[in-house]
Amino acid sequence: MTESPRSGHHLRHVAPDIPGGAPLLQPGLTCWRVERAARLAPIVDAAPYFRLVRDALLRARHSVLFIGWEFDTRIKLDPDTPLPGLPDRLGPFLSALVERRPELCVRVLQWNLGLIGTLLRGTTPLYVLNWITSKRFQFRLDSAHPPGAAHHQKIVVIDDALAFCGGIDMTDDRWDTRDHKDGDPRRVRPSGRAYGAFHDATMAVEGPAAAALGELARERWRRATGEQIEPPPAANPDLWPEGLAPLLCNVEVGIARTEPEYHGRTGVREIEALHLAAIATARQVIYIEGQYFAARCVGEALAARLREPDGPEIVVINSQRARGWVEEKAMGGARQRLLAYLREADRYGRFRIYRPVTADGAPIYVHAKVLAIDDRLLRIGSANLNNRSMGLDTECDLAVEAHPGAPDAKARSRAVTTFRNELLAEHLATSPDTVAAALLRTEGSLVRAMEALRRGSGRTLMPIEMPIADATPLGDGELLDPEQAEPIWSMAVHVFQDRFAWMSRG
Repeated sequence: MTESPRSGHHLRHVAPDIPGGAPLLQPGLTCWRVERAARLAPIVDAAPYFRLVRDALLRARHSVLFIGWEFDTRIKLDPDTPLPGLPDRLGPFLSALVERRPELCVRVLQWNLGLIGTLLRGTTPLYVLNWITSKRFQFRLDSAHPPGAAHHQKIVVIDDALAFCGGIDMTDDRWDTRDHKDGDPRRVRPSGRAYGAFHDATMAVEGPAAAALGELARERWRRATGEQIEPPPAANPDLWPEGLAPLLCNVEVGIARTEPEYHGRTGVREIEALHLAAIATARQVIYIEGQYFAARCVGEALAARLREPDGPEIVVINSQRARGWVEEKAMGGARQRLLAYLREADRYGRFRIYRPVTADGAPIYVHAKVLAIDDRLLRIGSANLNNRSMGLDTECDLAVEAHPGAPDAKARSRAVTTFRNELLAEHLATSPDTVAAALLRTEGSLVRAMEALRRGSGRTLMPIEMPIADATPLGDGELLDPEQAEPIWSMAVHVFQDRFAWMSRG
């Protein structure tokens, strides 16, 4: 059992009791459903993601459903290769698509408080007003959550045949390539103002797993609007984007959720349970990429493994700092407390936390939410490693597992390590083969391999300073990162500081 050291805290975080050899993905416990994906592919960074979504939308026949935290109609889907005869910005592109396909219906569901940013954005409100009155293009707001909670899922479902689910929002400040070039002229907001390098990840799935995400998205639409949407009339077999190489084929995918208690609905904490179960079973390496590093339950579980003489190495890739003064005060302060707690627990020197930088040393903002456990589990989703994502905000993650009983366990294991090595190669400006060779030389030690590959300057990973341990218990200062519904006034502070931070970015 993992229990908070914070005196009097009423939440208890318990790793699920999963028998040895059994799959980590247990429907009703660590995930909602396990469904087959005919093809599955992680997508890293928004430049390829926006392009691949555009290409798939061109073949949509019946239904497109966007579920998002924020939505900006002004973003360019592919600044390098616009399509002849079609607009290159999201809003006009979707409007043109609906005009071309009389049988197609497009729906967008956005967090209601995300509308504050939407209404401040140039032409976006004009498209929203048009779509509100349209029968085949519907824009709705999701307020079906308790005070202080955010609707944070990022899902696109097309004809129930192809779906994208992960951390990338269809909004501004997201587009970037895997090169993360300094001063990339394409990395500009619709206003024309430049922004910094941005790292993110999502997952594409085809087949029954996509249909399950369609079911989940329609249920969210029903809760938010009261409207029951019928599934599309027939599967569309020709949606997989050209040029997207699948990482795995015919593989089971776990769909894990966080949903808060609301109006009689029982809360769902599958994502928390999956993290705790995965951390508890890790043998060699726990690899994490995250926007934040502040979840109390995850910190406690990691500390327990660090105290073991033969526990796994733990590597975290994190942003240099959170965006906005209030957000940094909350998330940055929580990270400092968590790092101090882990430093005290790291008796055997197996913990490292890094921040990625560009060739000129500028910070790369990490927005990806990735967890890789040994060669067994890969999880990509919308859930941050903070308290909100474990119990208060609405989240959705996808996970694939190479459990010992799977007939293709070796292929799945290779896929997990291949993708993790690709991420490390991106951060270290090297090749996946070089990462794999370094791991062989260090007998599988990811920490020693990364230290051997890190540079002192240029595109690389830089250590984040580990604070000296103090007596501050985990969980203090959770005003803006609660595990349950927060007071309405603190929720308002959280929302408006984020919106004003956006306004200051131009």
